[in-house]
Amino acid sequence: MVPFSRVWGDVVRGLCLRTAFCYALGMSHEFHVAPRGRLAPSPTGALHVGNARSFLIAWLSIRSRGGSLLLRMEDLDHPKVKPRAAEEALADLRWLGLDWDEGPDVGGPAGPYVQSARLAQYASALGRLQAAGCVYPCVCSRKDVEAGQAAPHADEEGLAYGGVCRHRFATYAAAAAALPAGRLPAWRFALADGAPAMAFEDGFHGWQHEQVADRVGDFVIARHAQGAGYMLAVVVDDAAMGITEVLRGDDLLPATHRQLRLYRALGLPPPRFIHVPLVVSTDGRRLAKRHGDTRIATLRQQGLRPSQVVGLLAEWCGWAAPGEEILPAALIARFRLEALPRVPVVLTETIQQRLHIRS
Repeated sequence: MVPFSRVWGDVVRGLCLRTAFCYALGMSHEFHVAPRGRLAPSPTGALHVGNARSFLIAWLSIRSRGGSLLLRMEDLDHPKVKPRAAEEALADLRWLGLDWDEGPDVGGPAGPYVQSARLAQYASALGRLQAAGCVYPCVCSRKDVEAGQAAPHADEEGLAYGGVCRHRFATYAAAAAALPAGRLPAWRFALADGAPAMAFEDGFHGWQHEQVADRVGDFVIARHAQGAGYMLAVVVDDAAMGITEVLRGDDLLPATHRQLRLYRALGLPPPRFIHVPLVVSTDGRRLAKRHGDTRIATLRQQGLRPSQVVGLLAEWCGWAAPGEEILPAALIARFRLEALPRVPVVLTETIQQRLHIRS
């Protein structure tokens, strides 16, 4: 692990001073400072009831303990970013009654709070990983990876990578020259041979163990020459912004093992992770257009009140009675993470009718 004294300057300056102080002394900052969380919408689509439930839980987890919240816009997936989606996400969250202490619209000491404005930080982190020999450029497509295996891998994010490009190219430019125009190499994190399984205690699901080398192999951290990609960016940002708790949907639970590898390689203190079950359709899949218009903006336009929508979200979490109308501030005293169902919430036809959701 890189010692704390060598943690690169941008991250140290961005950390809350009290968090950095506790970490430097080897203490668990989770128990010595007020919790600091984040809401991290992506402007690749409109906020729907599933997203809103996860954000409500994250907001309540922090507010119920007197902590601070920031909002960060994760807009690095440029081909999928929708015009005005960022502004609409902020409007939807505020309509529901959620607020934040720092963010792109209110400012704060840890900004900028939009990932596309933080490219220099990602390039710096990538440079440190390069210097440590932790990453390499890869030109393999998904088809190439699949062709190198006997059977598809269970992980929906891809197949276990066999390390074909490790030691193949001396530089990123050399890898780029091997690809057709318009395609760029990805950066992969090189797992040490014989690396032990990664284990961490999730705040909802308990202890999690995964042998990343067997399940995923050398994994992609960015598909950008300067390291701008979700896997690396979220680690860099959460550390730089002093985040002590990350609460998100459990579809991201598998990614946590990889992110912890990056925290370790960069010498950064990881936050506490909590992954909660999703809202799914009757077919068991994550909510999508084919499941009806579940957008918060649409529900607002149809005349529903914030208290109606929040009441349903709270009902799904075990914090409100069926049909009860309530706003987030009134739920702070009721927040109990252990009350959440252990299984996904199913958006049934009855609930769709209750919300006037059109197929």
